[in-house]
Amino acid sequence: MSPSLLLYFNKCIASRYPIYPLLNEERSPMPLLGAHMSIAGGYYKAVRAAADLGMDCVQIFTKNNNQWKGKPLLDSDIKAFKDAIEETGIQAPCSHDSYLINLASPKDELWEKSTDAMIIELERAEALGLIGVVMHPGSFVESSEEKGLERIVKALNQVIRKTKGFDVEIWLEATAGQGTNLGHRFEHLQYIIENVKDSSRLGVCIDTCHIFAAGYALDTKKQYEKTMDEFDDLVGIDRIKSFHLNDSKKEFGSRVDRHEQIGDGFLGLKPFKHILNDPRFKDLPMYMETPKGETDGVAWDSVNLNKLRKMIKKTKK
Repeated sequence: MSPSLLLYFNKCIASRYPIYPLLNEERSPMPLLGAHMSIAGGYYKAVRAAADLGMDCVQIFTKNNNQWKGKPLLDSDIKAFKDAIEETGIQAPCSHDSYLINLASPKDELWEKSTDAMIIELERAEALGLIGVVMHPGSFVESSEEKGLERIVKALNQVIRKTKGFDVEIWLEATAGQGTNLGHRFEHLQYIIENVKDSSRLGVCIDTCHIFAAGYALDTKKQYEKTMDEFDDLVGIDRIKSFHLNDSKKEFGSRVDRHEQIGDGFLGLKPFKHILNDPRFKDLPMYMETPKGETDGVAWDSVNLNKLRKMIKKTKK
């Protein structure tokens, strides 16, 4: 049996879902489903772990997300990662920036440190061949929403100028609005995109848990369409480049960011059905950031992946 065919069967067994065609071209267009995976032991291991669970895409950190500095990327790291991508067929690899970065900070020292760190995040992502870097817009702390948004725009102008010529995109994440975090209103994302001098590499990552906690209804088809129409009017639906598919441990409008397993939180299953079957998003990568663990030897990522795949309506040939 060839290595690629063996990997294929391993993926099917590991994830316990019905066998899908090996090549994406052989099945009807549908969202790319994956998750955030650990880079412990090497970047390539995140790719292979995703493939073993039958995922289509993967999200990683390019360094320890709770530290400012990271180990330099070695040529061997980059090669092993890219080889794993090619060998497994995993698509749309992206990263999430460090949680320490705050481009909205009113403190000059932290703002400058954050701006420099964001540039490094993009440099690492570009080297690895990632398609996007998801970033929390920032927290205004003791200043104001207006001043915080202005600081974000100023920082991104600098970041984009210093990474001119890069292919990797910057994906502003819609947040839950916890504390003084910005990005929990579509107007925040609109302001940033409209005021950055060169927004050609700016996109948005919609996190289902976050926008639900921020007060955007997704339950019924009518509510879902209203929310998406509002986003389209303010930001533009074409700015959505990816999704984070997470249920919420907290209730609607709580502005608390706590992720839950798919279907086990306050969102339930309906919002995911709406997104997964929305033809506007049929080709987009969708990454889970649900809690990790396993039950009876089956990874929770695999369970959640199966739940999502079962919600996708089969298209008639």
